Amino acid sequence: MSLTLKQTRENCQAARWAMQRAREQHFALGAFNLDNQDILKAAVRAAKSKNAPILVEVSQGEVDSMGVDNVRDMVDNYKEEYGVEVYVNLDHSPSVAAAIAGIEAGFEFIHIDISLARKEATLEEIITETKQVVEYARLTGALVESEPHYFGGSSNLYKEKIDYQEIKKTFTKPNDAKSFVDATGIDTFAAAIGNLHGKYPVPKKLDLELLKEIRKTIDCNISLHGGSGTPGHYFVNAVKIGVTKININADMRVIYRKTLEKVLKDNPGEYAIVKLMDKVIDAVQAVVEEKIDAFNASGKAVIN
Repeated sequence: MSLTLKQTRENCQAARWAMQRAREQHFALGAFNLDNQDILKAAVRAAKSKNAPILVEVSQGEVDSMGVDNVRDMVDNYKEEYGVEVYVNLDHSPSVAAAIAGIEAGFEFIHIDISLARKEATLEEIITETKQVVEYARLTGALVESEPHYFGGSSNLYKEKIDYQEIKKTFTKPNDAKSFVDATGIDTFAAAIGNLHGKYPVPKKLDLELLKEIRKTIDCNISLHGGSGTPGHYFVNAVKIGVTKININADMRVIYRKTLEKVLKDNPGEYAIVKLMDKVIDAVQAVVEEKIDAFNASGKAVIN
């Protein structure tokens, strides 16, 4: 069932308050990608267990598979059943039209990422199209997130090591971040400080001194994409500095697949897959709970 505009606006106002609380209390909301209902169930159970506010998010691939309205309805059903503080984020939306669809579906968070689909897009084009989303989001009060650069990698398991000399070329420049925030009016800036999409054979390293400079330079929320495979102490310090949203995907996908493969191997005669999913969901839930603790979000939920 679709939300009314009034309900959507109330949800978006609650989401804004959640981000304000995160700034004031120095915690981050984990943004956990959904591939399917099993992962949604794991994330919601973790939020319930830790009494933590979370975001669940879908990118264009999941939207194409499930549909924005179905995602909204599924999340609302679990939100009511478990009594948790959970919001929906449209992650890496590749176009203005796709972002508008998320806004109209009642998503509280919208990440518009023009450079994802058009790596040749100019800064002027990115700013112009991001501003269009910011303007449209006023309809509901959804928080808009963006950045003027392309994030490398994807939410997969990589075999190669990270080329930090190459990655550093895409690090956020504080003054450029301020210019972009001022030009677009976004609510959240996606910073690049060593965070990278995907999971690699070596742990990621975040430039926390750069993060401090970014925090001093811009006044809006700061998010970190590509959180998987990052040692927890970086998160502990990042939230102290002022990060209020951290995206996790690959860590969940990897444990989901590995656990599912083991369960299938251990139960060759069972074809009712639904009967085998408890261990898979439990494994993903454990990952989400670990992140919630690292983000200092345990006990921070406010349930209306």
